[in-house]
Amino acid sequence: MVKSCIARFGFMGICFSIDEQEHLQQKLHQKQQKQRQQGKQRLSFMTSSGQESPQTLGKTSKPESFQNQSPVRTPLVPKNVTDLRQNPGYSNVDNFTYEEMTLATKRFRPDYILGEGGFGVVYRGAIDESVRPGYKTTKVAIKVLDPDGFQGDREWLAEVNYLGQLSHPNLVKLIGYCCDDDHRLLVYEYMAGGNLEKHLFRRVGCTLTWSKRMKIALDTAKGLACLHGSERPIIYRDFKTSNILLDEDFNAKLSDFGLAKDGPMGDQTHVSTRVMGTYGYAAPEYVMTGHLTARSDVYGFGVVLLEMLLGRRALDKSRPSREHNLVEWARPLLNHNKKVLRILDPRMEGQYSPRTAMKVANLAYQCLSQNPKGRPLMSQVVELLETLQTNEEDAVLQSGGAVTLYEDPKYSSHGSEERRREAKPENPKHSSNGSKERRREVKPEDPKDSSHGSEERRRKAKPTNERSKSEPPSELDLYSPPVDFDPDMKSESSRR
Repeated sequence: MVKSCIARFGFMGICFSIDEQEHLQQKLHQKQQKQRQQGKQRLSFMTSSGQESPQTLGKTSKPESFQNQSPVRTPLVPKNVTDLRQNPGYSNVDNFTYEEMTLATKRFRPDYILGEGGFGVVYRGAIDESVRPGYKTTKVAIKVLDPDGFQGDREWLAEVNYLGQLSHPNLVKLIGYCCDDDHRLLVYEYMAGGNLEKHLFRRVGCTLTWSKRMKIALDTAKGLACLHGSERPIIYRDFKTSNILLDEDFNAKLSDFGLAKDGPMGDQTHVSTRVMGTYGYAAPEYVMTGHLTARSDVYGFGVVLLEMLLGRRALDKSRPSREHNLVEWARPLLNHNKKVLRILDPRMEGQYSPRTAMKVANLAYQCLSQNPKGRPLMSQVVELLETLQTNEEDAVLQSGGAVTLYEDPKYSSHGSEERRREAKPENPKHSSNGSKERRREVKPEDPKDSSHGSEERRRKAKPTNERSKSEPPSELDLYSPPVDFDPDMKSESSRR
């Protein structure tokens, strides 16, 4: 076909046919489209990784992380579900089909359900040769996202992004995912022990011991410390008992990274974000300002630690009104060591030493500080809990095995029995003589007891150096003995 029309570009002195001109214009348009698409993808990454786009924050407000984006904070991760489908190599986990997920759960049998919530339903299952040829038999837990639930593609993708690249003994292992059509599924390692909430508040007759609670506290502290200390700091943002999973040996792992978010980098002091999380566990400064830091997670850790110490929920409307909010009621008592021993979970009676219990309570007190800078780093929390665990193990070994380290007199049946035995007359024939019994009761004190009593009165008269409830704790408090710790407290209590 003869070209009948020529377009002249006089400034270049070159002639093009209409077809050639259209071809060049098309290439230029494609290049401009590609540049615009790259800009949208960068914004999409910010949104899919848990950070809100400028539209959600207002036209005059941009997130700090968006303003000062550092190259180290943009690893090779999928920007959206479409990107993940086209480039499955983004993640280190397996990409399963929906048909394989159906086989793994025996067509999502109702009796395979492990739990359900606002996100959807979790099923137990197994992936083996019948599901995928050559696959080693693996027990799994499969989370099926409810399309009408609280979590959407962004939260689902956040879990794939974070758990698909992180590996730590105290983070639940993500084995794979499924994103066929509108289906969104996540495949985790199976945790036979269920979640911490069930063991603390729902099970009857089987109580978590002190040592198991401290092990769980240490394990979860290590998990948070791993997130905060990674090259690209990650803030978990939803630390609570239902998100802590246990295996058959009570090893604890963090699960559910749907709300996880990139932390501040470089000179940034915080990340500005929409407030998300669980009421009762979220740090007060985050709720008030939307400013998120690693110390926001420390507050949540303090709430869970307090729940484990007292055996109470963070929020419990069934209790007296002043005790509805556990932190508001209990935190002031954590700074008064003798009061702490009275409010600890009575189901742990006889399983801890007063010194250790008060150090852990003091740790919870600091983690729950209203001032974020008054809270310890998770690395410091790990250090303290490891030290306490080592000291307790040494004490047991030195005593020749598992022993009762401490028995709260308030709940001690043995103590009351011993007191009855002490009050019993030495001579059986005097047992029915009430007057002699009364004379014996008002018998002068033993000199040893008397001197101890005067010493006790002097100690009570001596002014204390307790910190006020509003004053943030010093860093040394994390490692120093409690201010009013009394090593003779056990003997005093038994005499009373």
